Amino acid sequence: MAIPTLTPASTKSAIVLPESVTLAGLAPGSSVVSEACPIGFYTGSAAFVSGAVAQVSYTYKKLGGDILDIEITSGSVFANYEEAVLEYSYIVNLHQSKNTLGSLLGAETGSFNHKGEVTTGPEDVALKYPKYSFETAFRIADAYSTEAVSGGRTSIYSGSFSRVTEKSDYDLQNIISSSAATDSAVPYFNKIGNRRIKIRQVYYVSPRQMWRFYGYYGGLNVVGNMDTYGQYADDSNFQIIPVWQNKIQAIQYEDHLYTRTSHYSYEIINNQLRLHPTPNNVSPETFWIKFSIENESNPWEDDYDSGQNGINNMNTLPFENLPYENINSIGKQWIRRFALALSKETLGQIRGKFGGSIPIPGDNINLNASDLLAQAKDEQSTLREELKTQLDEMTYPKLIETDAAVTDNAQNIVGKTPLKIFVG
Repeated sequence: MAIPTLTPASTKSAIVLPESVTLAGLAPGSSVVSEACPIGFYTGSAAFVSGAVAQVSYTYKKLGGDILDIEITSGSVFANYEEAVLEYSYIVNLHQSKNTLGSLLGAETGSFNHKGEVTTGPEDVALKYPKYSFETAFRIADAYSTEAVSGGRTSIYSGSFSRVTEKSDYDLQNIISSSAATDSAVPYFNKIGNRRIKIRQVYYVSPRQMWRFYGYYGGLNVVGNMDTYGQYADDSNFQIIPVWQNKIQAIQYEDHLYTRTSHYSYEIINNQLRLHPTPNNVSPETFWIKFSIENESNPWEDDYDSGQNGINNMNTLPFENLPYENINSIGKQWIRRFALALSKETLGQIRGKFGGSIPIPGDNINLNASDLLAQAKDEQSTLREELKTQLDEMTYPKLIETDAAVTDNAQNIVGKTPLKIFVG
């Protein structure tokens, strides 16, 4: 049996990939280009059209078009090339989201059309280096500051109640809620309702505290006693100390008042206060509490200047597809290889519809559909992992580590280099 001659000239297939395509009739925005690319994000770019045209010849040669028919159209190659560019942009943008999300939380987001183009909001961010900040850490720190009563953004309110002789138990939730509903002078008026309050401190006022600390002849003479000065005559000599040390002593003294010299202690269970010992007619007439209101503000209504309707995850980052013109040679070579793998997949799917062979006069032609599909999937997976691995090595923290290593190694080399003064 004679071996059939299978060349493109024979055109055994109804559809055959041409050896090349010219730019004639393929101007940016033309119907030919637009119809070939399903998404059409890059069809207005002359550089993209040139790259897609070149991909036809590349695919033709790599798939053996000068020997056998390639049963795909140039339009299929265009579409695969567009998908490759979009896939490259997708992976790079994922990488950039790792770099920038922590600094951009709460910042202005945007609106996007079906192509991924920004319609409203920040523009051209793909080529901009964002300002680095510790926005995430600061927001978490606000919550800790609130709990430590040392800052934060949660309002801390102050209220009071009158003691009742021989009564130890007080319902603070009811006391404060009633005050919020009836007393328009309090800052938490109409702010509680059914919300729970969180008690942060219970105390009573001792008006002589500062006098007892700073008073020269105070009974405790804290400045003296805490530094083992004791009480001395007016002509005693004292060491000069900075103001910050006096401040630390004052803080210590306040803590001592709460833990050692207070006449009362308390416990709180479910906002039910119990005083120990039971108040009598010589007890302080007024007790004070500091509290916050749980869920006072809607967590989705952030009071940060740029926080409302802002970035909260990678899907709200104002990232659009990378401009084709700004993808360098490294990226474009990856795109060529990935587009070729996609074309292999397209060709494998087409050939698979013939059941693995095509009858010809006197014989059958076995098709390699399964091989093409397997190769296509493996190559696509390999290329994705290759790109992701490369990008992971170039995150901002990794770059800092590299710079630090270079600096350390340079110093090590310089440190071991003999000074010229010692060279004969």
